[in-house]
Amino acid sequence: MTDTDAGEGPADEADDDELTYADAGVDIDASEAATAALVGAVGESEGDYAGLLDIGDRYLALATDGVGTKLIVAEALGDYSTVGIDCIAMNANDLVAAGVRPVAFVDYLAVDEPDERFAEQVGEGLSVGAERADIELVGGETAVMPEVIKGLDLAGTCAGLADKDALFPGEAEPGDALVGFRSSGIHSNGLTLARTATTRDHEYTDDCPFEGYETIGEALLEPTRIYTNLLDPMREHGVNAAAHVTGGGWTNLERMGDFRYVVEDAFDPHPVFEFVQSEGNVSDEEMHRTFNMGTGFVAALAPDDAEALAAATDGRVIGHVEDGSGVSIRGLDL
Repeated sequence: MTDTDAGEGPADEADDDELTYADAGVDIDASEAATAALVGAVGESEGDYAGLLDIGDRYLALATDGVGTKLIVAEALGDYSTVGIDCIAMNANDLVAAGVRPVAFVDYLAVDEPDERFAEQVGEGLSVGAERADIELVGGETAVMPEVIKGLDLAGTCAGLADKDALFPGEAEPGDALVGFRSSGIHSNGLTLARTATTRDHEYTDDCPFEGYETIGEALLEPTRIYTNLLDPMREHGVNAAAHVTGGGWTNLERMGDFRYVVEDAFDPHPVFEFVQSEGNVSDEEMHRTFNMGTGFVAALAPDDAEALAAATDGRVIGHVEDGSGVSIRGLDL
């Protein structure tokens, strides 16, 4: 696998240009249009973050996702030990956002040629991720496809179960408070923009300019936080809806309903976000439309219950819901 973003860059004067996700190679609008076309062809399914199948007194829920171009950073460092955690996290967290308890996971590893070294490391990460999510690994598939894959790709599917009365209602209400929960870092979204920005003048193996990591690549590989431990307290405190802040950044809050989400006290971004923004000359708006910016999960619920939820967890009240549309955060309207 070759990181096409990390080779020789454009002329120095072009390096100062403001970088966007689309410039880096990912056009969110085009992606959403393609997704809509696919959904239109196969038909709508019940559920948002997860597909829901009625099996009598319960729902069987399924979510599928992959690690994305974070794998390019792993290859550059020769360290695949954490990407399995990301693979499980991106799926399990989507189930949690629907109010579903994840129970089992299957992975799909596609490679251009078999390699015991990185296969073992991927397996180690999957094992750690399963333990953190409190789920079972129940199998998977490794496919060798040299004419299709260059390097490797890692994805998976997570299954969950929920009693019908245990699902979150799925829509926020005006007047609800927003409780946010800290992310661990970039997680596994927006890496194409992060990689393009950081490799304008650096290599992944360069010393990290901020504390906590030896190299820039290590900071980008910080694994995604898994939020399954929040499921019980969110149910106990009457959460109306929840959002996993992934691709699309803070616009994910709009998945909780067509309201206006006013964020007044979000967690501060991790240093890695400040580094990406400065290296890529990325605007504040683009950063918040692409990354979680320090907050990886958000729940909407009644104000009194929100204070109690925050006190019972590591969350905090970060804003509120009102009539209208869009997301307002740090003076930005997204």
